[in-house]
Amino acid sequence: MGKKKRKGFLKYSFILLLVAFVVMQFFTINKTNPKVEKAKDFIAIATPPADIEKMIRSACYDCHSNETVYPWYSNLAPVSWWLEDHIEEGRSHLNFSEWGNYEEDKANHKLHECEEEVEEKEMPLSSYTWSHGDAKFTDAQRDKLAKWFKSKMTGEE
Repeated sequence: MGKKKRKGFLKYSFILLLVAFVVMQFFTINKTNPKVEKAKDFIAIATPPADIEKMIRSACYDCHSNETVYPWYSNLAPVSWWLEDHIEEGRSHLNFSEWGNYEEDKANHKLHECEEEVEEKEMPLSSYTWSHGDAKFTDAQRDKLAKWFKSKMTGEE
């Protein structure tokens, strides 16, 4: 391919990508959070100390509750689509806003999962902590949060 043809191809490709990006912006996500019944919310039920509540809200609630705070980049496709999928998946696995609807066995299982995910540094996701510095935990914070989750399990020996 000659230099002139390659330059034309690159220009055409750039314009095509730009048009595709602009068209994607017309396909927005629904950022309406479902209604929250405070009496069913995990924080209201579990009444954690202030430092634990802060950790849970900063590291968990955006993806695992109906109180998602959407960042500015949630307005840009295709990132917005990825975020929407991630939030839907997070809520389907654990939704702190619906904690009061969980049976004791299910709640204990979720608490155990929270303990493990925090302990094993699986949660919060590194892709989340890149843009949410307050969700980055020290090892001591992780240990404290994991132990607190474990302490909230009921009926455990």
